[in-house]
Amino acid sequence: MTVTIETLSGAALTAALPDLARLRIAVFRDWPYLYDGDMAYEEGYVRAYAESPGAVVIGARADGRLVGAATAAPMAEHDEAFAAPLRAAGHEPAAFFYFGESVLLPDYRGHGIGHAFFDRREDAARAQRFRHACFCAVIRPADHPLRPAGARALEPFWRARGYAPLEGVTASFNWKDVGEETETAKPMQFWARTL
Repeated sequence: MTVTIETLSGAALTAALPDLARLRIAVFRDWPYLYDGDMAYEEGYVRAYAESPGAVVIGARADGRLVGAATAAPMAEHDEAFAAPLRAAGHEPAAFFYFGESVLLPDYRGHGIGHAFFDRREDAARAQRFRHACFCAVIRPADHPLRPAGARALEPFWRARGYAPLEGVTASFNWKDVGEETETAKPMQFWARTL
């Protein structure tokens, strides 16, 4: 398996945005997000990365096809809904480089690409003189009826990279789960580390 990891910018980034939107829909449809995505919404969401001066988008390509991507940008360039929980807990949001999604098709997992995504985003954060990186992850109950048998927990991977939950820092975002008719609020736990 040959996968090329590249930092996307300019025309290459703009050209990759529809593929990034499709990846988000495909990967987040699975556990634990169960996101019933919409292409029109996703295209608007990912366009913000092309318009954000501090953003970085890392792509993973196999045979010329985008099979994974990871995004990040200064917290100040994200929607206020991401910064508010940090501020409420006494943290200065402007001190954080926020990692958005890290999405990778299942056939490409377990080959170090996730580490490459974190390495590149952490390097971008350091290059912009950030000392803290953070992201948030959905909280699902252990007995959720759609949890697949043998679901792989990501917390050990995050901890091995030096991330830990920020105590008491959670957000709530709405989306429609697969099989549901309406959007519902989902709790999200912030994780962070000092770079």
